[in-house]
Amino acid sequence: MSTGAYSRLDRPPLHQATLRRALVVPGGFWTDLRIVEETGSTNADVVAAARDGAPEGLVIAAERQSAGRGRLDRQWQSPPRAGLMLSVLLRPDLPPSRLGWLPLLAGVALAESVRRVARIDAYLKWPNDLLLRGDRKTAGILAEAADGAVVLGIGLNVTLREDELPRPDATSLALGGAANADRDPLLKALLRSLADWYTRFTGHGGDPAASGLREEYKLHCGTIGRRVTVELPGGGTLEGLAADIDGDGRLQVTDRFGAVHAVAAGDVVHARLAGH
Repeated sequence: MSTGAYSRLDRPPLHQATLRRALVVPGGFWTDLRIVEETGSTNADVVAAARDGAPEGLVIAAERQSAGRGRLDRQWQSPPRAGLMLSVLLRPDLPPSRLGWLPLLAGVALAESVRRVARIDAYLKWPNDLLLRGDRKTAGILAEAADGAVVLGIGLNVTLREDELPRPDATSLALGGAANADRDPLLKALLRSLADWYTRFTGHGGDPAASGLREEYKLHCGTIGRRVTVELPGGGTLEGLAADIDGDGRLQVTDRFGAVHAVAAGDVVHARLAGH
């Protein structure tokens, strides 16, 4: 495995024993946490575990993925130990109509943890990309169904340099000026926030309003109030003002004629702000 320009000291490994002591505790939500040196895809690993009957609360994180995927089957690549690449297993007892909120819930947990630990202004692009200043992407979330379970995969660029970024509009916490780019506290904060929000959300029967999730998502969402172009799954596009997130987690877009469209899926492009 190539170390590139960074030594093991510059990009230290995640400390499985320390993380397990902090997160896999009696009465806690997380039931197992595994750090692997390399795998094809943590999502594929957790999907396989779900099909084998693994309980809710499993976490698998990889120091390197060789076949990581993002939304719309895009590749998610990162040098070894330069980011957080993990997947978690959830078994929500919720109506199917509420499951679409789970990746948005993960986005809230991700934004909260990055702001708290890295002390950097991160915000969400609907539905679940994490952006830094200039609309540069530093993280993404992928949700997959697996025999009644839900697997949430999260990829966060932490210490990537400019020449290591996978695409021109990407960035990392270090490049964005993070005050703290230590992956251990980032992972702990992320998993604690994710468990807190998931417990609250499922405790309210998946109601995004009663649990506070809808308002919290809107608080962290940088898409609302922006002019957007949405590339729709069927191949068409929609342009307008992103006005709100409805109770089903859909993006409300007002077109130039004043008609409101509820977008359940699509690739959003923010219009450029003045000065960018």
